[in-house]
Amino acid sequence: MKSDHISRRKFISKISVGTGSILLANAVDSTAGPSNLSTDPFQTITLGKSGIKTSMIGMGTGVNGGNRECNLTRAGREKGVALIQYAYDRGIRMFDGADLYGSHPFIAEALKSKPREDYILVSKIWVRPGGIPEPERPDADVVVDRFRKELDTDHIDIMQIHCMVDQNWTDQQKKQMDILQNLKEKGIIKSHGVSIHSLDALNTCVTSPWVDIVHTRVNAFGAVMDDKDPQNVVSVVKKIHDAKKGVIAMKLIGGGKFNNDPEKIEESLHYVLKSGAVDMMIVGFEEKWQIDNYADRVENALKTINKS
Repeated sequence: MKSDHISRRKFISKISVGTGSILLANAVDSTAGPSNLSTDPFQTITLGKSGIKTSMIGMGTGVNGGNRECNLTRAGREKGVALIQYAYDRGIRMFDGADLYGSHPFIAEALKSKPREDYILVSKIWVRPGGIPEPERPDADVVVDRFRKELDTDHIDIMQIHCMVDQNWTDQQKKQMDILQNLKEKGIIKSHGVSIHSLDALNTCVTSPWVDIVHTRVNAFGAVMDDKDPQNVVSVVKKIHDAKKGVIAMKLIGGGKFNNDPEKIEESLHYVLKSGAVDMMIVGFEEKWQIDNYADRVENALKTINKS
């Protein structure tokens, strides 16, 4: 109990090492004016024209993820499941998984008693070399069928192709994109898109009609982003958002690079909230009190923006 109290005190000026995503552009509507902003950190937002509605703060499960392991799974099933359940109880309604993380069974167990229509499930297929144990890469329909079993669900709300870096990823992944489009038409998935890890790949999302929702790395300092100048990234993300595609921000605190710097955390949070380019952020929480702390930070930031 004493050690937990100490860690809580330390976290007053810190945030979780892992990042995920929060949907923000809906909260900061440039046409509404600051006086109309909601300060609820768990308010409902809509991801572009996808029709997907969820909470402003989402929970990522991929901190230090790879080979179907992550910090959540390494913590053990009891703690991992309890953390997801606590996130739901606080008001988080998006849970972000991936084949890379191995977190699907934890998510399924944590949410098994919750109404399926009350939360959004995200997952990602891995098409690159390495990353998962098997050397082969089955087509997306085979992988999504396995995901649905692991998540104990008849549908997945957001299905993405993980970690695209090449400018011509739409040519390289056309077969998988077509399969995912067919799955969407059947209602097996509700939307599709990509997580992005280069500026070239991000630019491709602007004009691709296939992209419904994008995961992109955004913070105020260009740390662990697709360009060292954050404005170069935000200018592209703004085009994606203006094209009515959903935008989920990740790496808000540079993948933990400035998690011990409260001034940078606050500056980055304000930068993303006021950008008008992002719908939400996913955060990789590892402790229950981190959820409370982050919610307080978002609420306070929105209140400050309202006064400015």
